[in-house]
Amino acid sequence: MIPTSPLRRAEVDRKLSRLASLAHDSGCAAILLTTHWNVAWATAGASTRIDVSREAGAGALLVTADGRRYVLANAIEMPRLQDEVLPGLDFVPLECPWIDERADPGSIVTRAARIAGGPIGADAGLVATTPCEAAISRLRSQLEPEELSRLRQLGADAGRVAGDLLRRIPTGIAETEVTREVGAAMMRSGMTPLVLLAAADDRLLRYRHPIPTDTPWHNRLMVAVCAERGGLVVALSRLLSARPPAETITARLGAAQHVFTALLDASVDGASAASLYHVAATAYASGGYAAEETRHHQGGAIGYRSREWIAHPASPERVTVPMALAWNPSVTGTKVEDTCLITPSGVEVITSSPGWPASTGTAQGRTILLHEHLVLDPD
Repeated sequence: MIPTSPLRRAEVDRKLSRLASLAHDSGCAAILLTTHWNVAWATAGASTRIDVSREAGAGALLVTADGRRYVLANAIEMPRLQDEVLPGLDFVPLECPWIDERADPGSIVTRAARIAGGPIGADAGLVATTPCEAAISRLRSQLEPEELSRLRQLGADAGRVAGDLLRRIPTGIAETEVTREVGAAMMRSGMTPLVLLAAADDRLLRYRHPIPTDTPWHNRLMVAVCAERGGLVVALSRLLSARPPAETITARLGAAQHVFTALLDASVDGASAASLYHVAATAYASGGYAAEETRHHQGGAIGYRSREWIAHPASPERVTVPMALAWNPSVTGTKVEDTCLITPSGVEVITSSPGWPASTGTAQGRTILLHEHLVLDPD
């Protein structure tokens, strides 16, 4: 249970006020939040998730244009939600028998409209609602001071745990075993791994999203992680080598690092996702790897989802400071991925792995760390 401190209550109040304004501006009587990421955002970290295969949690939040707040849940879930998930946040309970939900899955919209007195905006594709997820995502991406603090701690923990664990991974074990160890270490530190990818040796040269297999690693290994805590998510990737990598691989990593710093340098308030895509394309070309951006996406905004949006030539999204970004440029066999905060003070990498080999780059006038290969046998 997350304690309802005055700071948490103030954060929730600010967010619900913004939701009420969104409802008003959208011509809706209320906004209905059903997805677990939106519930976590609106409640400053609470979770209604039971079945991780579902986007919707075990309850929904309703915020009206005039500022009223409700929690809608069946009789199975409501007592726990009131006692352990939402205490002190003044959500009025609207309970129904679970058999009513089973008989009519759309009844939640009917109940919400009846309470709100008009049309409903929603974050999921519910029948008879106005789609509002894109607008809500923009609200989520505008990070509150408390969220910046929680993200910094999450990023520090994820970078430390991944770095410490991978330094001890011996050669000869399977990708699946590597990810099991990384996942267990994350969970022991209070994080949930949402994404765990691993590629060994030749697979690292072939796939950009490598689902782990029973392939053992002998020469090179990449591990990518998205870790969640309190609804917030950070992303990072790390590269290991059993011996110093070939010059071609080192050159490719340097090119990916060049794209990473170019993207961060251009990630200023108001920059469009479309323009950032072209920044990446230009940086690849100038480094001798033209069109590499077409082989994998470059990342983008992160927060309560592993990516809120990605840089795409047709995207209407923009950087809005303060915001978290996770860029992940890659050139065949290499990748650079870390989570960064863009604030009025500049750029801040928050997923660093202490003691991991790193070079430095410059973005927005600040020095940033660029993680290198960890070579297990430098000789």
